[in-house]
Amino acid sequence: MIDLRSEIKEFLSSRRARITPERAGLPAYGGNRRVKGLRREEVALLAGVSVDYYVRMERGSLAGASDSVLDAVSSALQLDEAERDHLFHLARQSKTPGGARRRRPAVTVRPALQQVLAAVTDAPAWICNGRYDVLATNRLARALYAPVLADPRRPANTARFVYLDPDAARTFFVDYDRVARDVAAKLRMEAGRNPHDDELIALVGELSTRSELFRQRWASQDVRLHRSGRKRLHHPVVGRLDLDVESMDLPTDPGLLLNIYTAPAGTAAADGLALLASWAADQEELATETPALS
Repeated sequence: MIDLRSEIKEFLSSRRARITPERAGLPAYGGNRRVKGLRREEVALLAGVSVDYYVRMERGSLAGASDSVLDAVSSALQLDEAERDHLFHLARQSKTPGGARRRRPAVTVRPALQQVLAAVTDAPAWICNGRYDVLATNRLARALYAPVLADPRRPANTARFVYLDPDAARTFFVDYDRVARDVAAKLRMEAGRNPHDDELIALVGELSTRSELFRQRWASQDVRLHRSGRKRLHHPVVGRLDLDVESMDLPTDPGLLLNIYTAPAGTAAADGLALLASWAADQEELATETPALS
């Protein structure tokens, strides 16, 4: 399993290291500071807790930390929304004897959700979990994500594609560097939620062993939430597609995300999606045709 104490220590110390006294509104006494960023006692002062208490927190002990203390530390370290959520996830896991195993990301998709995907005909739509396993797709998503889905292992995994097939991924994702950074940050966020998920641990281990870039991104301790945004892709059949992404949690299926890509009407991307839909229909028809008897 992921070592929670190490996760907490490395996360808090990395966030502290990036805040200068000036940025925190504190006087910087002396020209030679032995630590990068704030000292522990400065964080304790800003958070309104004792130095000993904060030192225990940064050594990995969050089990007794109240929400108000976590909020105060979040403010002192100027954590953004994702970082604050990550700190609270780590604290919540620390408070559960033996680790929290109640929420495991789903690996199957209910038939009703499969029907929802099939009903979306004009936009690529698919469902994944926090490990980036692609669990279910509609026809247009299968066509759009053909490079990712080419991996014979099932379920296909976007994180593996990004880090273990970087040449293909750099061609497919126009903003590859940003995508790689976001994937690692979202996996780190998932690790805070589910530190006992064996498949997540195995995935992180595989990526760390096989990708120097992933090791660097993972070591940064950055975290990100799944958000809506823009994705720029280069599809091997229809070329460049600049698409709007909506990524939505499914409350009745904890751990699953519904992703839908769209394009404004009248744009080149909308035309590209229409062409992709036509191509996908042709490919599906060819695949289901019965060979003529000779």
